[in-house]
Amino acid sequence: MLIYLIRHGATVYNEERRYQGLIDIPLSGAGRAALRQADFSPATVYVSPLSRARETAAILFPEARQAVIPDFREMDFGAFEGRTAAEMADGPAYRAWVEGGCRGRCPGGENLAEFSERVWDAFAPLLEIKRPRLVVVAHGGVQMAILDRYARPHWDYFHWHAPCGGGFMLDGPTLIGEVRF
Repeated sequence: MLIYLIRHGATVYNEERRYQGLIDIPLSGAGRAALRQADFSPATVYVSPLSRARETAAILFPEARQAVIPDFREMDFGAFEGRTAAEMADGPAYRAWVEGGCRGRCPGGENLAEFSERVWDAFAPLLEIKRPRLVVVAHGGVQMAILDRYARPHWDYFHWHAPCGGGFMLDGPTLIGEVRF
C-alpha cells in the first residue's frame, strides 16, 4: 500500500513563524495559491479536524470524501500557541522546553510522547484497511510522529520536517521519497 503523509498548506501563522497547535487558522491566500490538485484521486482522505488541513485536502483531492480523525490534530503547544520563538526567547518556560529538546510538556499543553502516542493510536487502525493508497492530510507534527514510528529507514522525529503542502510517500513502511503539491 502506498502511504501519502501530507502537511497542510501555508497559513498566516506559518508565514509569521508562530506556533499554531490547536488554534484553527485557515490557509492564507498565498497558501491556497501554492497548492495544486493532485494527479490522483483517492476515494477517502483522512484529515485533521482543523480547517487548514481540511482546506488543503479539498484543494488537492476535490472529489475525495474527507474522514476526520480527531487525533490527527496538531500538538497542543499550550501557552506557546499564537506566539513566535522570538517573542518567547527570554521566557523561562520556553527556554526550558527548548533546552529539553522540545520533548517536555508545553505549559498547559502536551509533551511529545503524549502527542506521538495519540497520533500512533489513530494511525494504526488505518493500516488494517485494504486499499491501494492511504492518504493523510494533517500537520507537520502528525507526519513526524507517524514517520518516527513507522518509516524505514528510521530517523528521529525532528528529521521528518516537511514544508507546507509537502510530505512523504511510503510503500508500506519503506520511504520512497518526498512529495510536493
